[in-house]
Formats: sequence, C-alpha cells, structure tokens
Amino acid sequence: MQCTPLFDEYTVHGAKVVDFHGWGLPVQFSGIIQEHLHTRGHAGLFDCSHMGEFLLQGTAAIQAFDSLVFGDMIGLKAGRCRYTAILNGHGGIIDDCVGLKLSEDILYLVTNAGPLEQVAALIQKTCPDTENLSEATAKLDIQGPHSREVLLALGLDPVAGLGYWTGARTSWRGKQIVVTRAGYTGELGYELFTPNEVAVDLWRAAVAHPEVIPCGLGARDTLRTEVGYPLNGDDMSEAKTPLEAGMERFVCWDKEFNGKKRLLEQKECGGYAVLTAIKSNNRQAPRHGFEVKHNGEVVGEVTSGTFGPSVGCGVGLAYLPPVLSAPGTPLTAGPRDLAIEAAEIPVYKGGTCRIKIP
Repeated sequence: MQCTPLFDEYTVHGAKVVDFHGWGLPVQFSGIIQEHLHTRGHAGLFDCSHMGEFLLQGTAAIQAFDSLVFGDMIGLKAGRCRYTAILNGHGGIIDDCVGLKLSEDILYLVTNAGPLEQVAALIQKTCPDTENLSEATAKLDIQGPHSREVLLALGLDPVAGLGYWTGARTSWRGKQIVVTRAGYTGELGYELFTPNEVAVDLWRAAVAHPEVIPCGLGARDTLRTEVGYPLNGDDMSEAKTPLEAGMERFVCWDKEFNGKKRLLEQKECGGYAVLTAIKSNNRQAPRHGFEVKHNGEVVGEVTSGTFGPSVGCGVGLAYLPPVLSAPGTPLTAGPRDLAIEAAEIPVYKGGTCRIKIP
C-alpha cells in the first residue's frame, strides 16, 4: 500500500488502517459515530492526501481542460471553485473533480484517488503546461462549525474572508499552501493543500486544538451520505452520465465538451434512472448492491448506504426510475425487504457549509 506523509500519525492516535484504492488510510480513530457527531458539532480533521492535484497554467491549458468537463472552467472567476466531472466520449463519468481559479490563467485542480492514473494521463496528454503535483502535495480537511476558529488560531488569517466555494493561496510557517472553503461533509469546512514536508506539523498543530479530533474514512462516508454527496466508483462511473448521477444543474450547455451529444440525446428522450436519496424508518441501513423493489418488482440498485448518526436512521443513494424518485415513495431494499423510501437531498438538513460569515 502507498502511504501519505501522515501515516505515522495514525498510530499515535490509535487508528485502524485499511486499503483504500491502494492507499493505507484510517477507517477510524476513536470510532465512526463519535467522529461523525464531533464533526457535526465541533471540528474533525481528515487526511485526504491520497487525492490528486494538478496545476494548469495558461489559457491554452485551461481551454483544453474545459473540453474534457461539463462545467465552464474558462468563465470561472479568479478565487472561485467549481464542481465538475471529466467525461469520456459517450458522456460517462471518468472522475468528478473540483477546480479553483487561482488567477485568470491558472487553474488548480483536485481529483480522486481511484482513477488518478487514468486522469493524469488524460490531462497531461490533452492540456499543455500542466504540472502534476499529486506526489508532492498533502491534503488536510478540517470540517465542522468550529473549523474557521481552528484555522485562525493556527495563524491562517486569510480563511477569515473566504466565502463558500472560494479559495486562495496563502502561507503557513513559510511554506506556500492553497486553501479552499469546501468539503465533503455538509459542514463549514476547509481543505488545505500543503507541501509534504509541512503536513505533519500542520496536522499536529490542528489536532492539538481542543475543538479538533482526527477522523477516518468511516465518518467521512457517513457524513457525505447523510447530505447526498456521491462517491466516485460507487455512485458514479463511466457507465453513468451526469444526468443519471443528478449533476444536471452543474452542466454548462453553452459550450462543447466530451460526450455532449450523448447527454443531449439522453435529455431529449428522458426515462433514464436517476441517483436518488433513500432512507429507512429505523436504524437498519440499505447497503451497496442491494436490489431496490417497488410492489415486489426490482426497480433499481443501492449504490451507497449506511446508518446516519445525525438522522438516526439508514440513509443511502440508489438509481431509480424518475416516477419512483419523488420523496416519500415507498420502496424496499435487500434480501429481507428493508422498508425504505425515496428522500429529498440532503436527508440531514442541519449542515453549516453555506453559513455566511461576517
């Protein structure tokens, strides 16, 4: 397994380590439910250094990348982030990603670990003047309603002025870092991209704050599922289009991009299954791979599922026909016909991610 610069810190805090896409990462430290609830109420610290980072420099590089994704990366304003996805020629999702415009002609791109090798090859083949920063970069996510005060206590004053889905370059202990106000939990949070050599010091400084505890992949998964954030490889793949994966609101139709023809055809014809939030009426959780039934007939499949500590019931995502995706539609899942229903996204509605800070 590959290891992040923070691997030795896992032992210090008693982490249980698992193999995640070839990376040794913590699934939990003190416990998934405790970490989940602490992040919702205070601040959780996550090591996401397995993810990919790229620096696209110059208008030619940004224009080339713009043709690979359905989002408008050319028109993105400096200091803003944009969620999008890299598509194949048939409109299938290779990887979802986030771009931050550092300036009018520099784009900082964050991608996932699973398809990183494929994505890196595609980007570097297509986009001139692109630097793959993945091996040299550590990514620390501080998430939770107290995350801002934690970073200010660490001397990261520029976070004070960051609005939702914005970012900037700054420095910490003399090293240049990138910080975005974004995350995967539904809470106020920040993602810090640092050189590997300062990652341990930043981790130790953050975890020493009384509001912070280290958190693993388990809590990251329960947090994101409660708010309906999809996971690449489970909820989306090259077999699914952005329309099926519930991403239509992010699609810029006024430009050309890989797979656009397929998406237009799909939009015109309709009738395709859509990624839908689901929930149970008790603590039992729908699980990945469960068949979903309506009146005894198989109508879809669960792609993500877990117990939601903040909502007290099972939550998940499933591909369902549009006529069965309306919130409250009664369904069953799995071999024991667990009673579930389609739900509104997000299932957990108390998140602080969009809070306005004076």
